[in-house]
Amino acid sequence: MSGDNGSSAVHILYVGHLTPGGTCLQRQRAFEDLGCRLTLVDLASPAGVARERRLWERVRRKLLGPRDWTGANRQIRDWVRRSRFDALWIDRGLQITAATLHAVKLAQPECRIIGYSPDDMYARHNQSPNFRRHLPLCDIFFTTKSYGVAELKALGCPDVGFLDNAFDPYTHRPLPVSAEERQRYGGPVGFVGTWEPARAHAMYQLAQAGIPVRIWGNMWERCRTRHPNLTIEGRALYGDDYARALNAFDINLCFLRKQNRDLQTTRSVEIPACGAFMLAERTAEHEALFAAGSEAEFFDSDDELLAKVRHYLAHPAQRRRIAAAGRERCLRDGYRYQDRLAAMLDRAGINWRRGKDGEHRVTDRQGSESCVSLL
Repeated sequence: MSGDNGSSAVHILYVGHLTPGGTCLQRQRAFEDLGCRLTLVDLASPAGVARERRLWERVRRKLLGPRDWTGANRQIRDWVRRSRFDALWIDRGLQITAATLHAVKLAQPECRIIGYSPDDMYARHNQSPNFRRHLPLCDIFFTTKSYGVAELKALGCPDVGFLDNAFDPYTHRPLPVSAEERQRYGGPVGFVGTWEPARAHAMYQLAQAGIPVRIWGNMWERCRTRHPNLTIEGRALYGDDYARALNAFDINLCFLRKQNRDLQTTRSVEIPACGAFMLAERTAEHEALFAAGSEAEFFDSDDELLAKVRHYLAHPAQRRRIAAAGRERCLRDGYRYQDRLAAMLDRAGINWRRGKDGEHRVTDRQGSESCVSLL
């Protein structure tokens, strides 16, 4: 099926939170690099975000899920009446109703409905009633949580695929850092991410041991522990500011979100993709992504964390070799969004390589390329 303009490019109705700095925009660009034609439906609006800060909206969101502030359900139904699509891609669409997906299937039975989220969608805090009702109508749902495959099938999804996390080559890349930028963003040891008690405790232990630690991210006003060696910036970083901070730290800590039962997270590939040194919690999935001691480093306990921080602060050449090898692994083994999305389209039965035989070179707008083999 081709788009209405006569193009043979795969046409995707792309639904997601297209906010600056968000990963939905990163996936949008990757689809475009694959040669897909996108029609966009944005789930986020500034007015909606402002309204949701009110107490009642916070309570309602927790009980019923987010409101459809942008009329996304109406937009989807309108678009499938006006244009032909190969796929409807729903990126964490908690607002999307089962009635909307029924309408898509009725209007375009051949259009594949694909769900995706990098979050733990079996956890109630990441769900909504609309999500639970529309999930069985997806042709396939992709998750970055390996344990989520069986769980999402148990919720009624007919097919679930697991893929590791990805990075955006336009955002996550080595950046030169001046002395002034290192002072503004970085330091010896840093963490960029949301507050959680376990990670706060681990970094407080480092601070008590004399290690200067700097923290960027949300919800750190909940942290009750303070120490002169612990600098809490109290705001999130996005885009180039995020990549620059990763490049400005000698050691980047990668804690996993206990609330989401993480075995890997987006930081797990974004830090090495920036050519930065990563010291992460040890899991089997982390060690499958990066070789321990040569492409990244891992720890199991606060004591091991402290020992490895001290070792790598004292050995900068070793740290730089590991960081460079980690970035090379990201490029060599296809950890970019372009590579992951190509694999997802293949798994969903979407022929995004139309008119191409054998291998297809996928090149992003920065010139990085990978070879995606036909299945």
